[in-house]
Amino acid sequence: MPRSKPPSTTQQLDIFADSQDVMLRNDLVGMLTRHDGAAARQALVTLSDSYPEDAMLAPARVLLAALVGGAPSPVAKPTAPVAAADLAAARLHLQGQVAPAAAAVLGQGAAPTWLAPLWRDLARRSESLPWAAARADEHAAPLWLAAGDWAQAARAAGGITSWRRIPAPLAWMAEARFRQDGVDTVWPLLSELAWLAPRRLDGLLRRLADPLLDRLRRRFDDGFDAGVERGAEHGDLAWFPAWVLTDTPALAPRLALAEPGQDSAAERGLRLMVNLLALERQGRHHELVARRLVLRDLCPPLFAAYIATR
Repeated sequence: MPRSKPPSTTQQLDIFADSQDVMLRNDLVGMLTRHDGAAARQALVTLSDSYPEDAMLAPARVLLAALVGGAPSPVAKPTAPVAAADLAAARLHLQGQVAPAAAAVLGQGAAPTWLAPLWRDLARRSESLPWAAARADEHAAPLWLAAGDWAQAARAAGGITSWRRIPAPLAWMAEARFRQDGVDTVWPLLSELAWLAPRRLDGLLRRLADPLLDRLRRRFDDGFDAGVERGAEHGDLAWFPAWVLTDTPALAPRLALAEPGQDSAAERGLRLMVNLLALERQGRHHELVARRLVLRDLCPPLFAAYIATR
């Protein structure tokens, strides 16, 4: 059997040429990953000189600008305090330009870690700004969340007067505590947020992507309809905490810790569910029957979900 001929020198050089762009991209990614602005600039120039049409060049320039201020960027000077008027622009720049560029260059998995120092710098610069309801997202707390600094986010949210009665800081606190300690610690906050701002709870549940919460949410969406007009700020979701107790009664001690709100029907539904489960454990049949009738009159779909498990 004849031997195959070894590749020619020309073929070997072609293989090297085909891989040179990969090596140059890897060099650039390595320098950006280390936040080495000077070295990344040189690697960017080298890649641009050799492959001026390379798709990595445009997003890499955005990342380099964020690191060293090579182009106008609201995050170019991370040590300077940020004015209230500039914080929105800086946040939107990170969200709308730098974050997508980081995902394109570094990948979805590595991008959050790379972005964390930039979010952290912006959070530090915004800490002196007071809470303003008209600019709910222009505050240090959500920036600390974006940076992955849960304790700092909780501290910033907790510094807002009456934070537990305001949807935005309540949601920030719930997320920070969830990231630190898990879902079991935040059931009271989730309940209060459901009653106060069900739309914001919807967004929070999506961000948390917790297996238990996702399972309960799917079952709730599939089987519960309180007759709230669709599109009305996820109105049905206000009933989610009460409904949870029809599916998972063991959560009653946690959900019972929710602080009193505005005495909405959905809040009364939760209190009734906690009371019914206690009466069942105590075997107080006559009181149980009476309280079930109250639940039926308050919310027939919740009563149906409860009685279906009895």
